[in-house]
Amino acid sequence: MAEIRLATVEQGRTKIRNVPIAVTPEGFWCCPSPVVFQKTHKAKNPLNKPKSSSPPPKTTVQKKETTPLIEKKTTSTPLRLGVASDGQRNLRSDTSGMSAPNVVPERTSRHKIENPPRKVAIEFGEPGTSNMKVVLQGKQGFCVKLSVHKNVLVDNSSFFADKLLEEQSGLSCLEIDDCEDIEIYVETVGLMYCKDMKQRLIKQSVSRVLRILKVAELLGFSLCIKSCLEYLEAVPWVGEEEEEKVVSSVLRLQGEGIGVTPVLKRVSSDVSNPPKDTLSHIMDLVLKSNEERGRREMKTIVLKLLRENNSVPNYAGSADICNETIYASCRSCFNSLLSLFRQATEPEFADKSMDIKDPVVKQISLEADNLSWLLEILADRQAADEFALSWASQQELAALHTKMPIVSRYHVSCITARVFVGIGRGELLPPKEARQMLLQTWLQPLINDYSWLQHGCRSFDRKVVEEGIGRTILTLPLEDQQSILLSWLGSFLKAGDNCPNLQRAFEVWWRRTFIRPYVDAQGNLEQSDNSMASKE
Repeated sequence: MAEIRLATVEQGRTKIRNVPIAVTPEGFWCCPSPVVFQKTHKAKNPLNKPKSSSPPPKTTVQKKETTPLIEKKTTSTPLRLGVASDGQRNLRSDTSGMSAPNVVPERTSRHKIENPPRKVAIEFGEPGTSNMKVVLQGKQGFCVKLSVHKNVLVDNSSFFADKLLEEQSGLSCLEIDDCEDIEIYVETVGLMYCKDMKQRLIKQSVSRVLRILKVAELLGFSLCIKSCLEYLEAVPWVGEEEEEKVVSSVLRLQGEGIGVTPVLKRVSSDVSNPPKDTLSHIMDLVLKSNEERGRREMKTIVLKLLRENNSVPNYAGSADICNETIYASCRSCFNSLLSLFRQATEPEFADKSMDIKDPVVKQISLEADNLSWLLEILADRQAADEFALSWASQQELAALHTKMPIVSRYHVSCITARVFVGIGRGELLPPKEARQMLLQTWLQPLINDYSWLQHGCRSFDRKVVEEGIGRTILTLPLEDQQSILLSWLGSFLKAGDNCPNLQRAFEVWWRRTFIRPYVDAQGNLEQSDNSMASKE
């Protein structure tokens, strides 16, 4: 809370300049900032013109500014606005529940019109009935003097109640220094005079209500805090930035024992440990969808959201739960794919009608696409090593793969290609035994389907895949490299472009086998000669 100073108001000591009082779009009377005052002066506000000796008629400009806004908020409770001139004339109009400010002007000369005003006087309640002053000292010397009623402050604000209880009952003025948000402070005090606070807040913006909530918290204005929370619970929050502001403001109140649960329920759940079940349900919905466009778009969205989760530090604690859910989906897809391969390789399957065969072939393509998507998620989360081991272990699936028509099976080879790319990029780090098994089990089926992969898969990148295969081979012991590359050489010399081009890996293996041992021997010989020469 800002610094409080006790003082007495002496008649005639404080000079108040003539300033415009702005009406906000929501219907509140408030005091604008000095910058707004300057703009208002430049707009030739009639209140700034020199006064004649006789009271002038009502200003038409002020009428046009105030009347439409006041009519919108008209209720049975009167609001009185008085702008006191030399003749102390009063303008009266009606609005709901909150007394308007009285601005007391002082004559100003023409050459001082451009100087921004420094002080404003505002009166709440029935004119002339206030028994206390609250002086708000803002930035750049700006000052607002509020004429208020002690009983209203005491009934609504624990802060003012405590201050008045500590001091003498005859206290006539409180001065608050370094007030950060004078406009909202005045508005919050005005809300103490409102009969229907919800109507006052209903057309406010979220950011403005958060400012009111902050001042209400400082003043201990519990009724206003409750109304602000009810507003925030019901109004939509636009954008992540606004949501974060609301949540942070509400969480600050939570530690003070204020009931903020209804607002926070929008961003948190009381259900114990829901993420695993919810994520599993989402995965099932996406993986089992047969609508191509919706499935494709939702896969992209889920992948993007999971990537965002990876970037949040406090998400690391639930990473294991997420990985378990994804691997459970992988196992389900493995089992489904194997079952479909068994069904499609039965002798009588070839004799069945296309109405029976087509759904099986389509489902094989769907399950292969699902596994490729799950592998992409796991690789992005740096948790795909187990997937590589599981895929290398699918010997039965690989054996059935050779018995399937190529048009029905080539989608499965996309999974193999993605595993090799992941190992080549260092995204997957399976153990040596898993890499050996992977090449022994799936490299030849990949070579057999290579022509179809190039023409049938839009996402297939030949150079990337060939680099991944070659790098995977080169991670093995030299003897295994030789065995695999010699086998590949026989296929490449027969199939040409319909076989992966692993020449770069072949060159590396060649140098390791035939050149580097000679270089190492020469190095050892030179080192031996140098040693003997040094001894002599």
